[in-house]
Amino acid sequence: MKKTSQYFILFLATMLSVFSCGEMSDVETIKLAHSLDVNHSVHKAMVKMGEDLAEISGGKMQLEIYPSQQLGTERECIELLQIGSLDMTKVSVGVMENFAPRMKVFGLPYLFKDREHAFEILDGPIGQELLDEGTKYWIKGMCYYDAGSRSFYTKDKPINTPEDLKGLKVRVMESVTAMDMVKSLGGSPTPISWGELYTSLQQGVVDGAENNPPSFYLSRHYEVCKYYSLDEHTVLPDVLIIGTHIWDRLSEQQRAWLKEAVDKSVGYQRKLWAEAEQEALEEVQKAGVTVVRPDKTAFEEDVKDVYETYSKDEDMKDLINRIKNN
Repeated sequence: MKKTSQYFILFLATMLSVFSCGEMSDVETIKLAHSLDVNHSVHKAMVKMGEDLAEISGGKMQLEIYPSQQLGTERECIELLQIGSLDMTKVSVGVMENFAPRMKVFGLPYLFKDREHAFEILDGPIGQELLDEGTKYWIKGMCYYDAGSRSFYTKDKPINTPEDLKGLKVRVMESVTAMDMVKSLGGSPTPISWGELYTSLQQGVVDGAENNPPSFYLSRHYEVCKYYSLDEHTVLPDVLIIGTHIWDRLSEQQRAWLKEAVDKSVGYQRKLWAEAEQEALEEVQKAGVTVVRPDKTAFEEDVKDVYETYSKDEDMKDLINRIKNN
């Protein structure tokens, strides 16, 4: 029933576009949906991308944005994109690993030396190689947006060492690497959709979760979880993707216009992200959250078995080494 309603919404939007355009039928309208709040830096970057796209194309291309899970969860939006009912979406790379398996490398804990190293990889040949990974599944990656580092937040006690995770149910995305990581640290990973997490925390379905500071703040999860432990276990970017159904239909000129607008949005989003991250940490502390910065050594030690498991795959081992040695 839920998916039927999503398709109906898209059908109405498409028909409205057709009838309202009239003589403007030569305008290419791209429909983009995502799950984030309108105050999130990624949404703001997408709004700017739409403005830039209209300007660059001389009004011949435009972007229609559906935020806040209006058309479904991240996974549902990918599925809509695959069948051609949606043109673009933004998802966490953790969700993308279900559609582009090699992207699961980004879910490995403590993969990057620092933020600068992460940007070098994402903006370089390895990052581009992985953006192209999903084309066989009708998905083309366009760019990476900064999503900072993910850390644990909990209801009843801070996480100072991996020992503190033992016996705790921790919400994770539908990501195998996220589940493996939490298991290696002694916690019990529990996949729950982002939209259901606040209630799940309230009702005790899970004891905590893990995410970056702006997501922790904008979701208001700090109202339930009063401890935020900055162990910064993963640097998991967001990925902007487009369906090959529309990408293949676009002319070379249209692709160039879209790519230029996308590239402009990346730098803009990263600037907004840095500001949002600082604001989020300040605001949650004002709201009574205890922010702790644990020693990461024990966490890095406990996740070594995750690397051993993934390195059994020669292709994954090579990819890990290329990133680590870059």
